[in-house]
Amino acid sequence: MKIWVDADACPVVIKEILYRAAKRTNTEMTLVANQPLNVPPSPLIRTIQVSSGFDVADNEIVRRSEFGDLVITADIPLAAEVIDKGAHALNPRGELYTTENIKARLNMRDFMDALRGSGIQTGGPKEFSQSDRQTFANALDRLLAKAQ
Repeated sequence: MKIWVDADACPVVIKEILYRAAKRTNTEMTLVANQPLNVPPSPLIRTIQVSSGFDVADNEIVRRSEFGDLVITADIPLAAEVIDKGAHALNPRGELYTTENIKARLNMRDFMDALRGSGIQTGGPKEFSQSDRQTFANALDRLLAKAQ
């Protein structure tokens, strides 16, 4: 299993959890972003900088990810694409996207997008909490343990 991170929108605290987990489990990790990233020196951790543009980083992750890999993303369409390839998708709040729940997540995303497009205020995501960090770390540990 390799870890792929949709790094442009990934919270710093989640990246830090991922750096420690990659080192602890000896797992290769690649952060993909359209801007330069500072990562700790490690032969396990690397970055790929892609050009700016709509879904450029997402498309690179889809192209490079393989069956059994883990993709960290809050982007539901990206999660759906990597799940179709047989990869795992985990969002930064610790929710594992699966073949069983991804269609419902896509439908809800599209519905909320339509509401925003019609001018209805839908609010944004709730503030990232300590509980979210712990939920993510626990889900990550479970996935990495299964891959070992």
